[in-house]
Amino acid sequence: MKTIMLMFDSLNRHFLSPYGCDWTDTPNFQRLAEKTVTFDTHYAGSLPCIPARREMHTGRYNFLHRSWGPLEPFDNSLFEVLKGNGIYSHLITDHHHYWEDGGATYHTRYNTFEFVRGQEADRWKADVKGIVEPKHLGNWMEQDAINRKYLKGKKLPLDKVFSLTFDFLEKNKRSEDWFLQIECFDPHEPYFDNEENCSYYQDGLRIPLFDWPNYDRVYESVEEVSHIRSKYASMLSLIDKKLGELIDYMDKEDMWKDTALIVNTDHGFLLGEHNLWAKCVHPFFEEVSHIPLFIWNPELKVKNERRNQLTRTIDLAPTILDLNKLEKPPQYQGSSLNKVIYENSSICDFALFGMHGAQINITDGRYVFMKSPVKKDNVLFNYTLMPMHMKSLFTFEELLRSQLYNSFEFTGYLPILKVPVMREGDGHVNLIGDYEDQLYDLQIDPQQLIPVIDPDLEQIFKFEMAREMDDNEAPIEQYERLGLMKEYKIINEESD
Repeated sequence: MKTIMLMFDSLNRHFLSPYGCDWTDTPNFQRLAEKTVTFDTHYAGSLPCIPARREMHTGRYNFLHRSWGPLEPFDNSLFEVLKGNGIYSHLITDHHHYWEDGGATYHTRYNTFEFVRGQEADRWKADVKGIVEPKHLGNWMEQDAINRKYLKGKKLPLDKVFSLTFDFLEKNKRSEDWFLQIECFDPHEPYFDNEENCSYYQDGLRIPLFDWPNYDRVYESVEEVSHIRSKYASMLSLIDKKLGELIDYMDKEDMWKDTALIVNTDHGFLLGEHNLWAKCVHPFFEEVSHIPLFIWNPELKVKNERRNQLTRTIDLAPTILDLNKLEKPPQYQGSSLNKVIYENSSICDFALFGMHGAQINITDGRYVFMKSPVKKDNVLFNYTLMPMHMKSLFTFEELLRSQLYNSFEFTGYLPILKVPVMREGDGHVNLIGDYEDQLYDLQIDPQQLIPVIDPDLEQIFKFEMAREMDDNEAPIEQYERLGLMKEYKIINEESD
């Protein structure tokens, strides 16, 4: 099977026309929906960027065991499975996190890869003197400011990613058994569109270089919030044009008859909803966790249809293996979405999502239950054989406190490091603040504005959360920090 997976980072489904948005300019996403199956109840799992990609490689949740980090030696990467079965995989991306410590083992799982430089804080161009910018720029980093000097007036990384894409397709479109992953950093912040930072959606507001909101509560004015939302919409229109180019190419070359297409994202993004910006430091509301997904399977030939069944990021790897008539490894928790497409039937009852050290969340597609820790001072651990944070190695002090642990089946019972989390050493843990448990009924309150007060229903979700955690071999301290020890003991008594 020939497969193209086109992945955009931080794609908020609420801003796309196939999901009901009527003010953004995304006609090619609408075309895509007419050529594919649109998934209406698809959820992220391990968050944010790199943990989500680990799920795409391994078909299982990882946020209960460690924070942002590389693929582990015991991980059974989808692309190693493809490689071992004669399916060639190629990655084209401008996502610079792959070239940091915490993402260093992902791109080498593919047969070949190409990296486009210059996005955000990619350590690309040097300026020894540095750049000092006004405070109002929000998160606009110095390295990003340096990179922009070399991008201004030239093709953006997004353009180069698609240029490489069409080079690959021109050379390989008639070959068999390959997987192409086109992975675009856009529309991830900052919203730099190389048009003198003027919004594609003219909102009349002139805020020099304000295109990168802080990961925080919204302290900006209504006009500034509107400006950022229009900047995001502008980025959507840019990626929509590139999507249209790919659809046009597949039309011209008659590729729909023998080439699968998956269009997806890792997570969404808060753009002022709930009076919040971004992700990671807040509860994972629908704008972040409930994400778009489109799939075309040329063998099933189902298009211009929607599926309402609950699906998850961990289902992508089994789906890709199924497209290639390969069995999923036993470590994979997800299931093939081809069953959902062809039979219009369910593959799961619940989905977990969250970030290491933050709330743990569960949904059945109608309700979302967001469970906060009851023990804020509970010791949390990273379980790893790759002691790397997002942009640094684990410190000597962290490793000095580590011990060996060998009780996980999914690791093959290898002795691995159990490293206590030191907040100053881990950039993606325990950032949620003082949020209480929250239960929402999405059927009557899709914007999650009014929590449901129903202790009996909450208890049901606590049990189901503990059951899903147990299936993932969650470490005991996760139950302790969430106050789920009673549920954990009952579930284990049932299994005995």
